[in-house]
Amino acid sequence: MALKEKNNPFYDVTTGLPSRKIFYDRLKQTLALARRRGNAVAVMFVSLDCLKLINDNLGKNFGDQLLCMVADRLEGCLRQSDTVARPGRDEFMILLPEIANGGDAARVAEKIFTALNSTFLLGVHELFINAYIGISLYPDDSAEDMALIKNSYTAMQHAMKTGRNTYEFYSPSMNVKAFNRMVTENCLRLALRRSEFFLHYQPQIDLQTGRVIGLEALVRWDRPDFGVVYPNSFIPLMEESDLILSLGELVLYSACTQNRRWQESGLMPVRVAVNISSRQLEQGDFVDLVERILGEADLGPDLLELEMTESIFMKNSEMTVDTLRALRRMGVHISIDDFGTGYSSFSYLKYFPITKLKMVEPFISSIAIEPNDAAITRAIVAMAHSLNMKVIAEGVERKDHMEFLRTLECDELQGNIFSHPVPARDAARFLSGERMI
Repeated sequence: MALKEKNNPFYDVTTGLPSRKIFYDRLKQTLALARRRGNAVAVMFVSLDCLKLINDNLGKNFGDQLLCMVADRLEGCLRQSDTVARPGRDEFMILLPEIANGGDAARVAEKIFTALNSTFLLGVHELFINAYIGISLYPDDSAEDMALIKNSYTAMQHAMKTGRNTYEFYSPSMNVKAFNRMVTENCLRLALRRSEFFLHYQPQIDLQTGRVIGLEALVRWDRPDFGVVYPNSFIPLMEESDLILSLGELVLYSACTQNRRWQESGLMPVRVAVNISSRQLEQGDFVDLVERILGEADLGPDLLELEMTESIFMKNSEMTVDTLRALRRMGVHISIDDFGTGYSSFSYLKYFPITKLKMVEPFISSIAIEPNDAAITRAIVAMAHSLNMKVIAEGVERKDHMEFLRTLECDELQGNIFSHPVPARDAARFLSGERMI
């Protein structure tokens, strides 16, 4: 394990760890010795999941402090003969020479997770971090230095999809998945250029009046040679790249301009709900973007609702709070989508300017047969009303569920019991103002 050095061009300026170049040189030397001695070698790629959030909210100085602390803990898990380097950003590479087999690398990975599991104290801030580790082995995965590094990175990306604080060993099938991912991502980039995305709208009904009071905009992809592709198949991939920013702006603009067209044709004004990604909120100009689109569409902010998942609120970052409060002051409505998906603390409800809770579908579909789910549904409605929030139940498909929700004084419903998501021209028929249920 190398001693850390600073003010040396061959070492990382922030942590004093060896640079990428030194790591590559040591890996070449290690593989040359391993070929003669017949021992195994492991290359590990470690990625943290919180550095950008810390830099954005606490400042780069705090982020640099965290990197130094992580570097110290990583070195504490290694032998003198091992090497840990920082190639950049929130990533580290580790070289384990002269190991018996993959089990030795797995034990090091477990030691790393244990070391990183303790809190990091940055000034007055006590933080927890998560890490992902990919592992490739010589000679099993490759005899070439660059291939081992590439394979460890591929395994790390796979670990990020598996779960927090997870390590994965490389397997050839990962390259197939990575290739398929690259092909799909390229198709999505082309889809944005070729305007292959379009919106469907699902009505939202006021349970007391029986009238349509809103529509949710839902994106679809008309993929050539495949047909219509639903968001669960492409949104996760777009979330991992900057593509979600372009798609999010497109959906927001399309929904707002469509809402204005309905009004210009003499139809009743209603609120349109648009799903927003955490990546969009992390952009410093998101409030300006919303304001610009509303202006271009000549749409009042009261007729726009932004839907976000609970995970956005659970981060509880100052940037998120400030952004949502600015949007609410503008007049835009804020709702939590899929409320009740497993988070145990609801304390964030009092910090954010939330106007509506959207109950997750499993509660609705089982309330007739599961007393506990019925009790949870009743509690959610009561809690929301006590906080001056409205409640909408999504995924409603049966009349008895609708009637039960009505007895709980649930405010709104959305589901196939009334209508599947439909194109804009078909959604116009819901905007007559007449009672629908």
